[in-house]
Amino acid sequence: MAVTERTQAILKTIVTQHIATAAPVASRTIAYDYNLKVSPATIRNDVARLEEEGYITRPHLSAGAVPTDKAYRYYVESLSSDTERSPVDTYLVSELLNEAKLETEQWLRTAAMLLAHIVRNIAVVTRPKATQCRLKHLDLVGIQDFLAMLILVLCETKVRQKTLSFDNRVTQDELTSLATRLNSDYAQLTRTEISAEKMELSSNEKRVTDSIVAMMASEDSLQLGRPHLEGLHLLLGQPEFTRRPSPLSLLELLQQEDWLESAVQHQHDAGRVKVIIGEENQDATLQDFSLVIGEYGVQDKASGIVGVIGPKRMDYARIISSVDCLSSLLTESITDYM
Repeated sequence: MAVTERTQAILKTIVTQHIATAAPVASRTIAYDYNLKVSPATIRNDVARLEEEGYITRPHLSAGAVPTDKAYRYYVESLSSDTERSPVDTYLVSELLNEAKLETEQWLRTAAMLLAHIVRNIAVVTRPKATQCRLKHLDLVGIQDFLAMLILVLCETKVRQKTLSFDNRVTQDELTSLATRLNSDYAQLTRTEISAEKMELSSNEKRVTDSIVAMMASEDSLQLGRPHLEGLHLLLGQPEFTRRPSPLSLLELLQQEDWLESAVQHQHDAGRVKVIIGEENQDATLQDFSLVIGEYGVQDKASGIVGVIGPKRMDYARIISSVDCLSSLLTESITDYM
C-alpha cells in the first residue's frame, strides 16, 4: 500500500471502528477518539485519498467512511499470525475436552454450537473424511432374475447402493455366496487396494467388484464430509440484517449439499486459516459475507473443515483465533482415535 504510516493508521481505525459499530466512520470521530494529533481537515484529505485508492466508500458525499473488500483484505493481512487466544477460546477448548467422549456426530455438533456462540455468527464443522474410504461390508439382494441391489456399507458409517444387471440368472443363494466371498477378501480395504488384489474372479464377481470400485471412487471424489451448521439466528441478528430483509438467497444456498465444497474449492492451505472476503467468494450469494476456514485432521488419512460465515464487518482477529483453536483441538482428538 503506497500511503503514509498515518494513512495506514487511519485505515485501520476506520476498519476497527466499523467492525465495532456497523456505522460509517466520520473524520472527526477518527481525529478526536483516536488521538492522531492531526486536524479533522488533514484526516478528511487522507480519507479522500483512501477513497481514490479503493479502500473506503461513502454512502453519500457528506457521509462517513465504510471499508471496502480491499480494506478488509489489507486489515486481515496486517494481523499478527500469532494472535493470542482469548479467555473465551480457552473456555471453548475446555468445554470440547469435556465433550470428547460423546458420539462423533453429537461431538461435532457441540463443537459447531460452541464456536457459533463465541463468534456470534454461523459456524460450520464437517465430519472428518478419509482420503480414501474403506469397505466395511457388502450385501447383494436379488430383485429379479437378472437384477440385484448392491449395498455397500463403508467404514465412515455411510451406506451406498446401486442396481446391477447380470448376463445370467442369479438366485439369492448365489448372490449371498458371492457377497460372502467378496466380504472376506475386501473388508477394510480401499478401492485402490481392492483394484490391486490378484484374484481369479468369475464374470459375476468381476462385475460386482468393478461396481464396488466405481462407487467408492465416486465417494472419494467428494472433498468434504457432512457439515454441521449452527448459529444462523446469530448471523441474522447482526445490524446488517436488522436493517434489511433476511438473506433468503443465503438460506437457499446453505440448503444445498455441495455449497461448502464450492465455497472452499482451491482454498485448502494445510496448517493455515484461510480468509475469503466478499467478492473473493466465487458464489455471488456469498459476496456480501466473509468466510474464515480452517482445516483439521491427519495428512493422507482423514480431514475436515472448521469455518465461520459472517458479515464482512466481522471481528477477524477473534474469529481467526477461534477457528485456529478449534482446528488444533479437533486435529489432536482425531489423532487419538486413529
